[in-house]
Amino acid sequence: MKSKYFSTPNNHHTGCTVKTVWLVLACILLLPLGIRAQELDARLTINHQQVQGTSTSVFETLKTSLEQFLNERQWTQLQFKKNERITCNFSITIKKYSPSENTFQGTLYVNASRPVYGSNYTTTVFAFNDPNFNFTYQEYDQLEFRSDVIDNNLTAMLGYYVYLILGMDMDAMSPLGGTEFLQTAQNIVTGAQSMQEKGWKAFEDSKNRYAIISDMLDGGMEPFRRMQYTYYREGLDVMSENVERGRAGITQALELLKQAHENKTMSQLPQIFTEYKRDEIMNIYKGHASAKEREDVVNILTRINASQSSYWRELTK
Repeated sequence: MKSKYFSTPNNHHTGCTVKTVWLVLACILLLPLGIRAQELDARLTINHQQVQGTSTSVFETLKTSLEQFLNERQWTQLQFKKNERITCNFSITIKKYSPSENTFQGTLYVNASRPVYGSNYTTTVFAFNDPNFNFTYQEYDQLEFRSDVIDNNLTAMLGYYVYLILGMDMDAMSPLGGTEFLQTAQNIVTGAQSMQEKGWKAFEDSKNRYAIISDMLDGGMEPFRRMQYTYYREGLDVMSENVERGRAGITQALELLKQAHENKTMSQLPQIFTEYKRDEIMNIYKGHASAKEREDVVNILTRINASQSSYWRELTK
């Protein structure tokens, strides 16, 4: 559970010089600012192999700037201990780059994970490939961001995914616990409506940034969000103590996934979930559970993601 309070050590020194006392006080005052436990433990990679004949320094500088932007900024008022930071990956592939215009065209693959209680296993909480990660960046630009003033597509896209990750992580910690952060992601989308770059507009794509966050906060999709807590806290986290009870929790979570799909059949969220959870679900059920439970799970998954039906059928064998 995320820490809400931060306490600094109470240092008392006797016999110190005035200079030393002021130094200690300065350290104490600055300590919370320095370790105010950023929320993310983000790894970032930039693949620019498709760009030929360009100095690599701009990509190296961009990587450093983005890593600092993600990891050193405090995104919430919550206090995270170092081991509570959310592990996530931002993998950028640059397809085109114009040095004269400082424009980049590429894609972003982002994923986030969390540890499973009582085990060495980590589970994916979110994974998505954004095909329209296009932006303008000049080497050594300072990356500024405010969620209520969207005027830079690069920081807007990164901020959007950060708050989406935070929202889903918090939903997995407590029922609907990520609402505040998902609303911030939605505010970013609203503020980005004047952007010319793709990914922000309604009806532009059923899986773009607008569609994902709109569905996340749609009343009919509430079962999808409640499913997060059931799947992780009442499912996976229980399995180290009681495998059968943990699997029953996951089956219940899949029923919520089915309900969300039925409530809003055009939403891509349930399908996206089955895509990054496919192998995990297979390992949980294949060769385990009763034949009826496995058959019920196959029916749910096939209805949501028919493209994987041959894969799902393996559960019944």
